[in-house]
Amino acid sequence: MKQFAPALLAVGWLAACGGPGGSEADRPASPPPPAPMEVAESYGGVSKMAADQAYNDSAPAPDRPDAEPGAEQYIAYSHSLGLRLPKGEVDAMMKAHVEACRSAGTSICIVINSNVYNANEDYMSGNLSLRAKPDWIETFLGAIDEATEEAGGEITSRSTRAEDLTRQIIDTDSRLDAQRTLRTRLEGLLERRDGTLGDLLSIERELARVTGEIESIEAQLKALRLRVSMSSLDISYETKVPPFSGSRSNPLGEALGDFFYNLSAAIASVITAFAVGLPWLILIGIFLWIWLKLIWPRIRRRKPSQTEKTR
Repeated sequence: MKQFAPALLAVGWLAACGGPGGSEADRPASPPPPAPMEVAESYGGVSKMAADQAYNDSAPAPDRPDAEPGAEQYIAYSHSLGLRLPKGEVDAMMKAHVEACRSAGTSICIVINSNVYNANEDYMSGNLSLRAKPDWIETFLGAIDEATEEAGGEITSRSTRAEDLTRQIIDTDSRLDAQRTLRTRLEGLLERRDGTLGDLLSIERELARVTGEIESIEAQLKALRLRVSMSSLDISYETKVPPFSGSRSNPLGEALGDFFYNLSAAIASVITAFAVGLPWLILIGIFLWIWLKLIWPRIRRRKPSQTEKTR
């Protein structure tokens, strides 16, 4: 008993002091570790901790595969039309088309550009650019076909081009949502004001940058949606030219009208060339005369004398 008494006392002392054999509830709670200090490391103008927190909260969720088949399609259409009309019909037809667009209202049709070129009394051409709703343009093109046929004209060209803007609009919209969420997180960080003065100033600068980026993306998205909601139409007009006409737009009439002018221009070119080349011809003639009369005879006389010396 005397030998085991010290061992029993040691076990009892360890149990009372919460040693390895004691329960977790009997142990005194240890104080929590101190919170790590926020390091104001520069990260795009904002402290790294604040930027990481705002970005992680604002990062968009990955696209789900089951959302792609039901995505809306955004197609922008552009049409081009060429008309050839009888004499005197170009200006009247073009004015009628401009009036039809303006009568529909700016919410339906807008005149982008209108030009008329009057070369002479026989020939006139023009261009008209419109932007209108797709349904209105389809009806308008049908009316143009009927009006052109009634006026005795013809359609020389017709084309339609479609541009798929679905991916571009969806990507721009996603960027806009992400930037708006980031702006909300930055505003929350700024309202809490739990950082240093340098961090708050960095958050304000980043918030201003994000706000400018949001305005730019909104303008891009608005322009893309406008291209989808309103198609473009370009119409070119020209006058029919008779086969034999004095108009300069007719190659045969232009050649006949400019015959004497071209002849006089050709004679003037020959005279000019002769006047420019005459001094050179005189100089060349002088050099040839000196060579043949003075230099070349001396060279011929020297050659026999040299051959006699060699003998």
